Parts: sequence; structure tokens; C-alpha cells
Amino acid sequence: MGSRVSREDFEWVYTDQPHADRRQEILAKYPEIKSLMKPDSNLIWIIIMMVLTQLVAFYLVKDLDWKWVIFWAYVFGSCINHSMTLAIHEISHNFAFGHHKALWNRWFGMFANLPIGVPYSISFKRYHMDHHRYLGADGIDVDIPTDFEGWFFCTTFRKFLWVILQPLFYAFRPLLINPKPISHLEIINTVAQIIFDIIVYYIFGIKSLVYMLAASLLGLGLHPISGHFIAEHYMFLKGHETYSYYGPLNLLTFNVGYHNEHHDFPNVPGKNLPLVRKIAAEYYDNLPQYNSWVRVLYDFVMDDTISPYSRMKRHPKGKEILE
Repeated sequence: MGSRVSREDFEWVYTDQPHADRRQEILAKYPEIKSLMKPDSNLIWIIIMMVLTQLVAFYLVKDLDWKWVIFWAYVFGSCINHSMTLAIHEISHNFAFGHHKALWNRWFGMFANLPIGVPYSISFKRYHMDHHRYLGADGIDVDIPTDFEGWFFCTTFRKFLWVILQPLFYAFRPLLINPKPISHLEIINTVAQIIFDIIVYYIFGIKSLVYMLAASLLGLGLHPISGHFIAEHYMFLKGHETYSYYGPLNLLTFNVGYHNEHHDFPNVPGKNLPLVRKIAAEYYDNLPQYNSWVRVLYDFVMDDTISPYSRMKRHPKGKEILE
């Protein structure tokens, strides 16, 4: 399937990303896949139930000892909040209400954002569209680590720290790589989130607020679900840029593990991505794939040939239209 990659620098490539070509080939052979490109209204009810679940959790933890607040933040709240970030990923593709109601998706994304504790939804949408259009483009795709990350987090211990601190790097990396003017929707997202956090504090108390924020920080750091951050595009095998995961955690993550399928067909909601694989099995079954995100995290930390440098990068063509 390929040879191991070097950790000395990013892998610069001079070809277009493969997803567009594969998409055209698959659609020519299986045009019925176009019928899967439709909103998933079930997202609305699932997300509402997730928000309500965290509100109940805020009530249940408000009088617990601190050790149990942190325990439940990691064991339970982290799963809900990380899953919610992937629900927001679905919303960023307008899968809740469809493309003809794009603004409805933005408002609903702000609602889904509430139990995460920090404003995220609107900014994520702006940068994520760049990630799809210009995968690996230097200075555009903020999913690519900075040169500092690749240079510094190169030992086993430092890579372990990098995994723990992933939510911080994802939060601040856009400001360094591809800063964008603040939009009015981002301001609304931020104000709404601050108001919600204040309400949580006044109604439930400091422990519930800490539970909420700790659930997000822990859930996006050293956590089994966080293996998807590395599994998606880190080049464990030379020449392979995107990898799919077909394990059970897809049930909690809106099938984000079907990542080759997602990049090939970003207009297909997560619910339908297994059908894409089933229809076009010959295009996906022989690609490198994972069945354990925990193993991905372990291999990333322990393998000396893998580091934040293990990504493909492309030079921008100068014709990019950014979100």
C-alpha cells in the first residue's frame, strides 16, 4: 500500500486532490448516488435531544464533588460535546435544513454550539469549506499544522502533549495561518454563547460551567473519538492523503469516519455515506482504512516516523475563492 513517510518536513505534492476525479468517475458509473444528496431532517431532532441531555447533566453534576464533576465530564460529557462538534460539521454542510435555507442552518448551528461552551459553529463553517475546496493548500487549509507544530512536537512525549492540546491548536491555528475578518454572524455566535454560559453559571453554578467546558476540552483532546482528527488526513502511508474509519464510533460521530466518501461527496449527509461505500464498493474497499481510532492515537504518538509534519501540502494556485 506504500512506504512509511518521513517526519522531517511536510510532503509537498503538485497534483490536484484526488477526490474530484474520483467523484466524477463514480457518478458516471453510479448516477443514483445523486439521490443521496439531500438534507437529513433527523439531525434536527437528534441535536435537540443532545442539547437537552447536556442541560439535564448540568443539573445532575451541580452538587457533586469536584472529582466526580471531572470524572463525568470525561466519561460522559466529552462524548456528547465531541459528538456535537461533528453535528455542527453536518450543519456546516447545510444538512439540517438544506441549501435553500442556509441561514436556518447557521442559526441552528449556534443552538447546537451552546453546550460546547465556546463559540465555534460559524467560524468552523467558514474554514471548513476552504478545507474541502482546497485540501492541503498552504496558507488556506487550517487543518494543516503550522511549521512550529511539526518542528517541535516530534518526540513521543511532545506528540502526546500535542494530542492533549489539540483543541487549543485547532482554535488558534486559523488566526496564524489564514485570519479572516470577523463576520456579523460570528459576533452573534459569540454573544449568544457568552449569554448562555452566564445563564448556566447563575442557574446551575460553577461546577456545571466547569463540567461543560471540561467536557469540550477533554473530549477534543486525549479521547478515543479524537482519533478522527489524525486518522482523516495524516499520512501513515506515503501517497495516501485521506483515510476512512469503519469502526463503531461512527455511531456517535455522524459517520465522520467515512472520510474518503465524505470528501468525494461533501453534499451527501453522514447518514448516507455508508450507502455511498456500498454502492461504489470497488472504489473504497481497497483503500487504506482504520477500524480503531484508539490505535491511530497510539501509533501516532509511538511511531517515530509520524508527526504533525505527516501531511500533504499544496501550493495555492492564486485563483482560490475563500469562504
